[in-house]
Amino acid sequence: MAIGDYYPVDGCQDYYYLDTGMYDTERYGAVYIVDAERPAVIDTGIGTNYEFILSAMAEIGITPEELAVIAPTHIHLDHAGGAGYLAAECPNAEIHVHEIGAPHLVDPERLIAGTKAAVEDQWEYYAEPKPVPEERITELSGGDTIDLGDRTLEVYHAPGHAPHQVIYYDPDAAVVATGDAAGIWVPQLETVRQTSPPANFDLEACLDDGETIRALDSDTLLFGHFGPAEASDELLDTYKQVLSEWVGAVEEKRGELDDEAVIEYFVENTEMAEVWGERKARAEERLNTRGVLGYLDASAESDQ
Repeated sequence: MAIGDYYPVDGCQDYYYLDTGMYDTERYGAVYIVDAERPAVIDTGIGTNYEFILSAMAEIGITPEELAVIAPTHIHLDHAGGAGYLAAECPNAEIHVHEIGAPHLVDPERLIAGTKAAVEDQWEYYAEPKPVPEERITELSGGDTIDLGDRTLEVYHAPGHAPHQVIYYDPDAAVVATGDAAGIWVPQLETVRQTSPPANFDLEACLDDGETIRALDSDTLLFGHFGPAEASDELLDTYKQVLSEWVGAVEEKRGELDDEAVIEYFVENTEMAEVWGERKARAEERLNTRGVLGYLDASAESDQ
């Protein structure tokens, strides 16, 4: 699979996934297109290469005017950065997003500042997000549904990765669009890795989100990073272990080194350079380590 390619999701009629080429890295950022009666796009990428989404829609047979729903799983710009671009091209699409995140798509100034602080020099890969018109936003909370005509997306709040994150469950297709709630699926290695970005990562809530996904008993998980994978208790157990051990490793190293040295330790010892390339792999470790350090600080403050 190359950047810009799209494929049907095996066993899930009318679902397709697209490699957006996020950070110029293959098989890192995925967008999902649902060819329903009311067509939908789940997640939108970082804004860069949003034309790939429109091209895939055209080949599937969905015109911009027919797109009914744009549904980021959360407002981190690697999932919602393309929402404004798609909204401008698809005039009839409603943008569905959790109520906490909705104001930041209307006025993305604080979102941009937070993203720049989080991703540092990776910002060069992003397109400046376009504001989404407020009247086109539908605010979501857990328990809501999104009507796609011949199918429905059930909305579940999944705040561990970010307080504005939701997951979408399609009971007819038995799929869950996980956003980042089940970690990063690495198809090259057929395993799952941690994602723990600043500033709102919460380990305990992430573990709860995994149990929310487990209870849905789906057949397929649609990872924002990257692609579909067979749902199983084993996979969810693996992520629970990976995430817990990751936080434990950072906490242990913090007992030996100052914070900047902790970050550099994990950056220098990344195991993902052969998969994502040296630059992206190192940036990923830096981001995730900083997120855990922030979580540890917040946990210590709450215990006082």
